[in-house]
Amino acid sequence: MILAITFSEDAIIGLVVAAIQFGTLLYLAALGETITEKAGVLNLGVEGMMAIGAVTGYIGGAASGSPWMGLLVGAICGAIISLVHALAAVGLGADQVVSGLALTILGLGLADFIGSDYTGDPRRAHFGEVDLPVLTDIPWVGETIFAATPVSYLAVALGVATWWVLSRTSLGLGIRAAGESASTADAAGHSVAAIRVGAIAAGGALAGMSGAYLTNTLLGTSWNEGVTAGRGWIAVALVIFGAWRPGRVALGAVLFGLTLALQTRLGFFDINVSGTLVSMTPYLMTVIVLVVISYRARNQPSPAPAGLGLAYRREER
Repeated sequence: MILAITFSEDAIIGLVVAAIQFGTLLYLAALGETITEKAGVLNLGVEGMMAIGAVTGYIGGAASGSPWMGLLVGAICGAIISLVHALAAVGLGADQVVSGLALTILGLGLADFIGSDYTGDPRRAHFGEVDLPVLTDIPWVGETIFAATPVSYLAVALGVATWWVLSRTSLGLGIRAAGESASTADAAGHSVAAIRVGAIAAGGALAGMSGAYLTNTLLGTSWNEGVTAGRGWIAVALVIFGAWRPGRVALGAVLFGLTLALQTRLGFFDINVSGTLVSMTPYLMTVIVLVVISYRARNQPSPAPAGLGLAYRREER
């Protein structure tokens, strides 16, 4: 059987734009998880924090009519719900895997409960594309990269800022020290608990912002249950894919964003493929990437923070 595929210029441009939008969504959440894990805390609650950000961001944007307000509300609520994990993992020294999974379950259930009254609500705040004079008129590049939403530019700025803080400031040194050797960071005068709680809150804020961006821009309908659809788990995998480096995480986000974009744009290429198969692609790719990375890293030192996932209690002197 011969498969006929039509590649039109508009379809390709639309796919690239969608890939950037979905890449932005994944990058915000993955960047937050990168900060959290750099401080030595594994947070598997990204999906739950995204869900909370999605519903509260939707409500905030719909009520105010401003997508920026929705983004702010989502970030604040994502940070607040992340403190549940901070209390358990940092304050009580609980198992971080169990605590993160519990946060995911809590966040998803709470988001569905809060959003139950907003299903079918026609109100919706939306981020439009940025129109940069001259730059947006450049063929292909201007129609894709320079016509992105403001949140895409914000994500790039946050990524650069995160890289600079982690690699060029004393605060970044403290975060990395807390992730590599909490006892050494403590001996150097850093408050490991404060650093880790702050990193968890920052990660929660970015995950909540990601969720708010999803409901205020990427969704074409009102609030619905299960809108995150496992994208938080892809964000967690992206941290490993990017070797805990903001720049590499960004590249991975665009790549995985392309697979998510295919779910909504494949029909424009006149390809007759099962929708179920297309929906599986991002998650199947996630599993394959993790397997490949694990195989290649067998005889190499891991780039992960040495103290990742290990609880720390300061000994009284």
